[in-house]
Amino acid sequence: MNKFISCDWGTSSFRLRVIEIETQNVIAKVASQQGIAATYEMWKKSASDRFLFYESVLSSCIPELSSQCGFPLSGVPIIISGMASSAIGMMELDYKMLPVKTDGNDLLIHVVASSAGFKHQMIFVSGVKSTTDVMRGEETIITGCEIKNTDEEQLFILPGTHSKHITTRDGTITDFKTYMTGELFDLLATKSILSNSVEKENKFLNIANPWFEKGVKEGANNNLLNSIFHIRTYSLFHKLQPKENYQYLSGLLIGAELKDLSDSTCGDITLVTDEKFSTLYSNALHLLQMNKNIYQLDVDKALINGQSIIYKMMIQQV
Repeated sequence: MNKFISCDWGTSSFRLRVIEIETQNVIAKVASQQGIAATYEMWKKSASDRFLFYESVLSSCIPELSSQCGFPLSGVPIIISGMASSAIGMMELDYKMLPVKTDGNDLLIHVVASSAGFKHQMIFVSGVKSTTDVMRGEETIITGCEIKNTDEEQLFILPGTHSKHITTRDGTITDFKTYMTGELFDLLATKSILSNSVEKENKFLNIANPWFEKGVKEGANNNLLNSIFHIRTYSLFHKLQPKENYQYLSGLLIGAELKDLSDSTCGDITLVTDEKFSTLYSNALHLLQMNKNIYQLDVDKALINGQSIIYKMMIQQV
């Protein structure tokens, strides 16, 4: 088999892509906002078996993928990362306890054989836990980063709804921390008293923004619970426009997330994300004068590479 179907099923998003294994080219893709949370709510209102209900969501997307490819996909395996193995997913799988190797060969993998009703083997990649934290999906991305085996600590930052800071050493994930940066930003910007004081900036700003920079510095040096109220007072006193406040709030939360890194013993920092967050976080790290080497990796490529590595390992074990 020279192809597999990549399933990236997050809390709020869903993506299926057909991947050529050797080149890792995406030859077909389907995406929607039907993440695990929305699918779970739909299932609760149905009388269906839970696993079969989620399977039907996958099955409904296969014809579109096949049409884009120009050939049938029957028998092509699906590798599933993310929240599909969570308590609100297709099935709940345990987390792998730290430490975990960065090459993916000791991750918890669960295989579901193909059936007459669904002619695709499903390979579930489960998450990782520490004594205080959990993650699902990021372990596959880290596998795809192909991290060098060194005795120096390295830090990988994966921004998002629940931003992850993952520490590695000697080819092993040794620790990680979750920061609810993206979720808190959304709650404050859309559901709090501050919502009337901010307006989303749809244009991607890939250059330095003074209000974002102001927020980063204040978020890193001041009490966040006090600083976020300045969003309201800046609006009331006509000091900042709503779009400027939007940038300021973004900077506040990212600055608060990154402020502890000045004490980090990690030698290198790698941002694993898309262009937008890579720009924001790299600007913030430079503003805070982090004395580190800062590298960047594309999160989408890392995910596909990680799933490819895991699939090749599965083939070798058969």
